[in-house]
Amino acid sequence: MGSEDRKPIVVRDLVKRFSGVPVLDGLNFTVSRGEVLVVMGASGCGKSTLLRMLIGAMPPTSGSIEILGKDLARLEGADLDALRMKTGILFQSGALFNSLTVGENIALPLREHTRLSPETIGIMVKMKLEMVGLRDFEHLMPAELSGGMKKRVGLARAMALDPQVMFYDEPTAGLDPVAGGMIDELMTDLNRKTGVTSIVVTHDMGSAFRIAHRMILLFRGRAVAEGTPEEIRASADPLVRQFVGGLADGPIPLRVSRKDYAEDLLGQAERFEERL
Repeated sequence: MGSEDRKPIVVRDLVKRFSGVPVLDGLNFTVSRGEVLVVMGASGCGKSTLLRMLIGAMPPTSGSIEILGKDLARLEGADLDALRMKTGILFQSGALFNSLTVGENIALPLREHTRLSPETIGIMVKMKLEMVGLRDFEHLMPAELSGGMKKRVGLARAMALDPQVMFYDEPTAGLDPVAGGMIDELMTDLNRKTGVTSIVVTHDMGSAFRIAHRMILLFRGRAVAEGTPEEIRASADPLVRQFVGGLADGPIPLRVSRKDYAEDLLGQAERFEERL
C-alpha cells in the first residue's frame, strides 16, 4: 500500500485490561485522511482509556495502534516525541498554564520544539488566535477567560505546530449551548481548511451529530455500532436508540458492575469468615 493510501489512524484488535478486567475488548477501526471520527458511549465504556492509548500515554494489553504509519508500541524516546509533534490534543479542561498569558500558552510548543525566531513565533501566535477568533486576547491570563474562551485558546495551542492528527477530549463539556456550538464550528472549520484527521471523544449528542463524518458507539469495550450520522440516527438497534435518545430504559444498564450481586456479596462474606 502506498503512503498516499495509508490510513492516518489504524487500530487493530485493541485490548486493555486492568486487574484482568477488559476495558477495551478487541477494538478495530480506521480513520481516513481528513475524516472526523466521533467516539461515543456511556460512562465507563472505555472512551477515555482509548484516548490515552491513542496519544501514547498508556500501552495496550494486546493489539496495536498505528498513527501516521508508526506503531505506537514500537516507539520510544525521540521517535515518540517526533510523532507527538505531528499530533495535537484539546484536553477537556483546556489545560492552560495559569502562570502564562494566552499568547505565551500558544507560543510554548513553538518555543520548545522549533528553532523559529521570537518574531516569527509572535506572528504565528497571532495567526492561531485569529483562527479561533481571540486575537485581541493575547495578553490576558487564563483566569480572565470564560470556559469557552479557554477551550478556544487550548485549540489554538493544539494547532500551533500544524498537526496532521487531532484528538479532542469532550470538547464541549461544561459549556453553554452557544459556546459549545462555537467550538463545534471551529473544529469543523479547521477540518475543512487544514484537512486534519480528527478523533473526537464525546457524549454530547448534539455536538457529535454536528461535527462527525463517521461515528462509533462503544459498549463494554466493544464497538457495537459504526456509521455515518445519518446511519446512526436511523439505526433500529435498541442500544443505539437508547444512547442517542438519552433514554433511561434499554440495554445500557444503570449499574456497570460485571459481577453478579448475590455472588459478590457471598464471596465477601466467605472472605470475612476465613479471617475469623
